[in-house]
Amino acid sequence: MLNFSANLSLLFTEVTLIDRFKAAKQAGFNAVEIQFPYELNAAAIKDKLDEYGLKLVLFNVDADDLLQGGEGLACVPEKRDQFKQAIAQSVEYAELLKPEAINVLPGRCLDNSRLAQYLETFKENLCLAALAFAPLGIKTVFEAINSHDMPGFIIHSEAQMLGVLAQLKHSGLYMQYDIYHMQTMGEKPEQFITEHADKIGHIQFADCPGRGQPGTGRIDFERVFSAIEKSAYSGWVGAEYKPLGTTAESLGWLRP
Repeated sequence: MLNFSANLSLLFTEVTLIDRFKAAKQAGFNAVEIQFPYELNAAAIKDKLDEYGLKLVLFNVDADDLLQGGEGLACVPEKRDQFKQAIAQSVEYAELLKPEAINVLPGRCLDNSRLAQYLETFKENLCLAALAFAPLGIKTVFEAINSHDMPGFIIHSEAQMLGVLAQLKHSGLYMQYDIYHMQTMGEKPEQFITEHADKIGHIQFADCPGRGQPGTGRIDFERVFSAIEKSAYSGWVGAEYKPLGTTAESLGWLRP
């Protein structure tokens, strides 16, 4: 049986972030994840996790201006010091919240002549993150994001993720596999998860196209979930989609 976590950055947005912990628990989730938790005090998050018996399984290192159309943080050579500060912030939250994994978003390169430099900077920064999180018993993950939604994103394929892992060879480093993003890029999630489950630290999903809940696009989630369950992957599977309608109305996949 799969263990599902609710991404509180996209689900239960009918209420404020601090109230989404309660909403997730009431909907039947035992774990949550947050893209960027830093608008809340770590102690306040811990109180809500304890109050509702929830586990926080994942959050992201700060990504600066990525979601506003910028290049982000982890791959930009001129932002190395800022990235180190973001790692320190993540460590501070992680020491209290004890997530299973922390995600480093690679970011974009908007000047293709600098792509090689950006890729090298990202790999150097990813190593810094892994060195910081490993002593806490926390996996460092990174993900590929489709280049249609985020043009210029420097990691956008399964092959690129595998290449980074092969080059860096850090025991605490894993892929975060997002089914929506990889399906959008024409990849084959069922096959990849089956073959590379041991290299995956976290899985997320949304339907494709549209990034809505299962049943709103073309992905056969009965097959996908079955493939995950049969694979060697034993972690959480994060619902990170944009509900069509209210979040409660979108949860038919969770309670068939």
